[in-house]
Amino acid sequence: MGATAPTWAQVRDGREVLADDHLLVLDKPPGWSVMGERHDIDLVRLARDAGETLWPAHRIDKVTSGLVLFARRLEAHGTLTRQFAERSVAKTYLAVTRGTGLPASGSIELPLAVGRKNRVRIAAPREAITRDGDHWSVPADAVLAGDVYPSTTTFERLAEDDDRTLLAVHPVTGRRHQIRVHLAWIGHALVGDPLFEKAPTTRVGLHSWRLGFTAPDGTHHDLEAPPREDFRSLGAFGM
Repeated sequence: MGATAPTWAQVRDGREVLADDHLLVLDKPPGWSVMGERHDIDLVRLARDAGETLWPAHRIDKVTSGLVLFARRLEAHGTLTRQFAERSVAKTYLAVTRGTGLPASGSIELPLAVGRKNRVRIAAPREAITRDGDHWSVPADAVLAGDVYPSTTTFERLAEDDDRTLLAVHPVTGRRHQIRVHLAWIGHALVGDPLFEKAPTTRVGLHSWRLGFTAPDGTHHDLEAPPREDFRSLGAFGM
């Protein structure tokens, strides 16, 4: 992780949103991995090196900022991950996309597949994507053969500036790179996304904003991590 890596105490200080005996919620900055990163900042490993074991209840991409939920006890992990599997967790992201002209609200129902070099893509030819008002989909007979993962994303348009749009996005299903791929394939890629932009000059415009779930003790939490300046600077939206 290098000499400049923060200590676990520094991570917790100013980034801790909620903590009790069973769980921990952090406001992750972009560029930090939840786990599995060998050379850069890895939150699970950073905690382990400080003597604390964490089990992620879900993942957000390294390039994404915002709320991440961890179990602090193994017996709590199943309770939390089950809610994600059952899609009972309320997840809302803020997304800054390129271009304007999106409807006030919409739904993207495009199946995903994993292609060459482990890249996630829509499991159909791009030209097969159709828009019917505020809904994007592909005909069943256009879906490619192989492992296909039905995926649905909904959104509301919050604001626009000259060439960018701010969305509140809800991944109904929780596939890898789902929001990033869905928005890009309907022609509104996230600002700064290295999956679809060569040599981006800004951070990726995706932030895990709100998270609603039930803790192992039965308490329901509706949490919010306001976007920080690095995200707010991506567009003139008055955030």
